[in-house]
Amino acid sequence: MASVHAREIRSLEGKKIYIHAMVDGGARLMAAAFRAVGLDAEVTPPSDAATLEIGSRCTGGDECFPARITVGDYMKVLLAGKADPARTVLFMPGADGPCRFGQYALHLRRVLREHGFEQTGVMSPSCADGYQMPPDLHRTGWRAVIASDILLKLLLQHRPYEVQKGSAEALYDECVEQVARTIETAPLQPRRQIRALRQALIGCRDRFRVLPVRCDPATPLIGVVGEIFCRLNSFSNADLIRRMEEYGAEVWLSDVAEWVWYSHAEQVRLLKLAGRGFSLAALAARLRAWIQRRDEHELLQPFAGDLAGYSEPSIEEILEAARPYLPQHGAIGEMVINAGKAVCLARRGVDGIVDISPFTCMNGVVSEAIYPRLSRDLGGIPIRNFYFDGTATDLDADLGVFLELVRSYRARKATPRPAPAAGRRAGGRGRQQAPAHS
Repeated sequence: MASVHAREIRSLEGKKIYIHAMVDGGARLMAAAFRAVGLDAEVTPPSDAATLEIGSRCTGGDECFPARITVGDYMKVLLAGKADPARTVLFMPGADGPCRFGQYALHLRRVLREHGFEQTGVMSPSCADGYQMPPDLHRTGWRAVIASDILLKLLLQHRPYEVQKGSAEALYDECVEQVARTIETAPLQPRRQIRALRQALIGCRDRFRVLPVRCDPATPLIGVVGEIFCRLNSFSNADLIRRMEEYGAEVWLSDVAEWVWYSHAEQVRLLKLAGRGFSLAALAARLRAWIQRRDEHELLQPFAGDLAGYSEPSIEEILEAARPYLPQHGAIGEMVINAGKAVCLARRGVDGIVDISPFTCMNGVVSEAIYPRLSRDLGGIPIRNFYFDGTATDLDADLGVFLELVRSYRARKATPRPAPAAGRRAGGRGRQQAPAHS
């Protein structure tokens, strides 16, 4: 196996790997993980009108919106003429289940052939094997995912309360750069690497702790679930997260790591179903999960005080919460996570839930059918689906009505929202900042 992984690395040497900016900060950290193992990696330029135009020409209309964006951005790189097609590799992970995401890499390869870019490679790790890659890259990439989730959570917890507009975003950008440099330059030896990364994250934590904020405990907290690309990519969702903040809300956004954990749980379940629950493959999957859980714990531990009340549920908790609505053995994909995560977020005190999905997304449509029952079971918590397909839409009326429902529910619900993390200092021992609103 080690020799196979070594060949994989050698096959990528001398090539430029492009990583799509699903989450800008996360993509930058993942590119740093590739560079850490000696591979040249770069993030695709920001999505724009050309992305949609090129993506529309390269798709037939049956593909979901994220396919149009990712294909459009990758083809934009090649059509610009600045990349050598023979030395370019496009990073496009895959997935199993009913989601069309599983066909993205196949479709991208077809588009490349049709446009004369047969020599351009596609790197497509799959959820079927837990997104296995060469060991150093796999572990460094996983640590980059955790770091990205932490930094994004810090941004979302502080941006609604910032005294100086744009200060939280600027600090987030600086922290991403700092952590990316650490990932790229730290030794690959696991203990030394994670110590360096942990120290870099602690430095970012301390900078966020002193960011000037004015916190209002009455600010509603909105949990966000949905299709992973559309909910995390601000271009594809018309910057809905920031729009909710402008309407006076704080957002708890579902992270990337939960999909990785779900993929692992599915891998183990399918191995058991095939009678291989005690096989070498199952043992390897459990060992990999144990190592990843240990890394996750070590990077999250310094944030215990800062994230108090905002702890992410384990995948086991999510799947158990989903079981009355969409049991893991009866449904596959984000619809299961959405149902379970919505329950977990409600139990943690969020005041409303938003599902962000591409138009015609199967996971979104199935989830929407479940939400009325789920809302009733959770005391009437407001749940709202927002679908996106790249066409201009006026979100103001819908957001205004939804936030009114949220405030009404907040006034009568039993579980209070967690105290705003931005108002805590030194792990929760500091003073609360003055309220920003009356």
